Amino acid sequence: MRPESSSRGLLVWAMAIMLVAVGLSGCSAAAPGRRCRARGSGLYSLPDPRCTPGAIDPAVTQRDIAETICRPGYTRTVRPPESVTEPEKLASMAAYGDTGPPGAYEYDHLIPLELGGAANDPRNLWPEPGASPNPKDALEDRLHALVCAGKVSLAAARRAIAADWTAAYRRWVRSR
Repeated sequence: MRPESSSRGLLVWAMAIMLVAVGLSGCSAAAPGRRCRARGSGLYSLPDPRCTPGAIDPAVTQRDIAETICRPGYTRTVRPPESVTEPEKLASMAAYGDTGPPGAYEYDHLIPLELGGAANDPRNLWPEPGASPNPKDALEDRLHALVCAGKVSLAAARRAIAADWTAAYRRWVRSR
């Protein structure tokens, strides 16, 4: 393990604890009183870009993908535990007006961890309808493979999935 990896891990957990405290106080990525509205419905819905625009981990860059996202097991080193994310998921569901059971939603990273998405930033997380695996997961896997093979830049993959993951899905998964 690189020395900066352990301090980065501590920073991630400190941020996670802070975000849980913020989430429990009723704050969300949306402005107070603003409701979030998913675009579309079902497995191909998109998050509200005002509430979930996407956010990245600034420590993951094109230059270091071999040591970060392209290293097997990377996401296990940055994914926060369910004990942290479950209260946040419930707050996010409330902001989006989702009244179904929590198990009917995946608390999903818009920009996935596999592409260096922020692990626990409310701007990057939303209650995606349906369980995992789902169509977006196939896109995440495909973009990760393309980035790690040097066929798509990290920035381009992040932009595509954050702007409209369904269009990116049609381009890189369904067209295959």
